[in-house]
Amino acid sequence: MPEDSTSIDYVMEKASGPHFSGLRLDGYLSSPPSSSVSSPSHLRSSASSSFALADPTAPKQPFVIGVSGGTASGKTTVCDMIIQQLHDHRVVLVNQDSFYRGLTPEEMQRVHEYNFDHPDAFDTEQLLDCVEKLKGGHPYQVPIYDFKTHQRRSDTFRQVNASDVIILEGILVFHDQRVRNLMNMKIFVDTDADVRLARRIRRDTVERGRDVSSVLEQYAKFVKPAFDDFVLPSKKYADVIIPRGGDNHVAIDLIVQHIHTKLGQHDLCKIYPNVYVIQSTFQIRGMHTLIRDKDISKHDFVFYSDRLIRLVVEHGLGHLPFTEKQIVTPTGSVYTGVDFCKKLCGVSIVRSGESMENALRACCKGIKIGKILIHRDGDNGKQLIYEKLPRDISERHVLLLDPVLATGNSANQAIELLIQKGVPESHIIFLNLISAPEGIHCVCKRFPGLKIVTSEIDTCLNEEYRVIPGLGEFGDRYFGTDE
Repeated sequence: MPEDSTSIDYVMEKASGPHFSGLRLDGYLSSPPSSSVSSPSHLRSSASSSFALADPTAPKQPFVIGVSGGTASGKTTVCDMIIQQLHDHRVVLVNQDSFYRGLTPEEMQRVHEYNFDHPDAFDTEQLLDCVEKLKGGHPYQVPIYDFKTHQRRSDTFRQVNASDVIILEGILVFHDQRVRNLMNMKIFVDTDADVRLARRIRRDTVERGRDVSSVLEQYAKFVKPAFDDFVLPSKKYADVIIPRGGDNHVAIDLIVQHIHTKLGQHDLCKIYPNVYVIQSTFQIRGMHTLIRDKDISKHDFVFYSDRLIRLVVEHGLGHLPFTEKQIVTPTGSVYTGVDFCKKLCGVSIVRSGESMENALRACCKGIKIGKILIHRDGDNGKQLIYEKLPRDISERHVLLLDPVLATGNSANQAIELLIQKGVPESHIIFLNLISAPEGIHCVCKRFPGLKIVTSEIDTCLNEEYRVIPGLGEFGDRYFGTDE
């Protein structure tokens, strides 16, 4: 009895020909189809290089999340659940499917040979333009793609406004490095292949008016090879992998908690995960208001500076490694706690850094403190004048002390010296009261393994390399040599 030509098995077997990952099955056109909407042609740099230094008039940088995964893996469900749980923030969803290129008349005649799962099927340049505009605080007119006519609708578009969170969803959003560089978090939704195929059949037959045979043929010819060639390899770029998609409520809850934390941070903390700003309170803001006031007395300046420095030191100590320790309390009970890191020392960058030594000694009894003196001359403060460090410093965790991080040049010189002395980069914690964005960029790009702990990140440096709004020459004000 001849095999039924309409059976599912027959369709799948008939479609499973040579492995194909090109845009068209027979190479009908070697170049990607032209888009019906013009896209920018200028080259784009990575997010780290294009990130503008802090500007008080610039919009707050949104948190960009990329969500990728195979076809029908549950990406949209995951996005919807994240949006629902971020109800107290403005969130916008941008689908990569909106940026399909419209097919030409010649391609429409051979639409069954067109690979919609190939990277060249998308207008990536316009997608980049969209995300960059939204990150810059500007609205964007996102095209609407009609999957029945394979064209973008010319009579309407979707107006997307700037938001706190931008979710970029699509099977190939991790494929292009330029798109990945715009993301603060990358999520890959990992779902069983059989489940994805069943969902795709249901979606394409109900929502897009296709028959089962054509869906299976397209899946075997294009969707599965494209998943193997492009989608699955991009999984390695993910920060978080969610098995079972929207059914994994625990993973989504953890992601939302992380996003809430990041939204409360300074923009530079989103770029550099090794930068920590202590949580602001009215007390901290009040003390900053006092020490920044040019008319405050020296006594009050020192008093409130010491209070802030103590908070920064305590926060920095919280980043040191610890070991579990059990002790017996006066009630005879066993308490399981932690033991402090024993191999520790401080290093102050003379002379302003010496203002932080008393707070460190108050927190760490008998701690050794070394000294580094670097000649500062405008933006080129790189000449080492003097250093005196513990002989066994290479075996210790180091708290580097300097109340103001301005250009970062002196800090880099001090950090380089510590590394030359054998201190691992990851064993250095740089403590300061205020930081300029330029200094954070300078230090973090060169030494991404250390940690920076500060109480506030200011706006910028002026032409004299002073932190703005800043607090003036900290050493002179603290030690009374400005009088």
